[in-house]
Amino acid sequence: MTRRPARKANSNEPAGPPPAGPPYVGALLRLSWQRVRRHIDEAVRAKGFTDLRDAHLAVFSYPPPDGVRLSDLARQLRMSRQATNYLVGQLEELDYLERRAAPGSERRLIHLTARGRKVVAALHASLRALQAQWAREIGRERFADFMEVLRILSTQAPPSPAG
Repeated sequence: MTRRPARKANSNEPAGPPPAGPPYVGALLRLSWQRVRRHIDEAVRAKGFTDLRDAHLAVFSYPPPDGVRLSDLARQLRMSRQATNYLVGQLEELDYLERRAAPGSERRLIHLTARGRKVVAALHASLRALQAQWAREIGRERFADFMEVLRILSTQAPPSPAG
């Protein structure tokens, strides 16, 4: 793998032109995401949560569903309300989530159970470990720059379409 020279400190200009061909940014992000998902899956299973599937783990993504409406969770997951309701029902049966009436309303909100909070804690621990591993692999400074770029790009992302 050829390394491009690092950009100059305090400069928004890259040190050289971006690569002209594949793999493009989408593929690189997808491949990195697949590595994240494998790491999460292995860590969660190692903690004893062997009854969770990939689709279930998506429900626990940031921010986790604690005190949210089904329609808001569906929008966050970019899934239909029907599909989200199906997943939430499965996670209720597995004792990760529960639906409770909102204070002063008949509307029910989705909340984490104690078991659900343990999964979220395992996910967070897994991601902290992966971030530390990546910082060791590419260097702390480069990893900090990488995280900063991701933060900038994620705050500029358009809102998700209504689900």
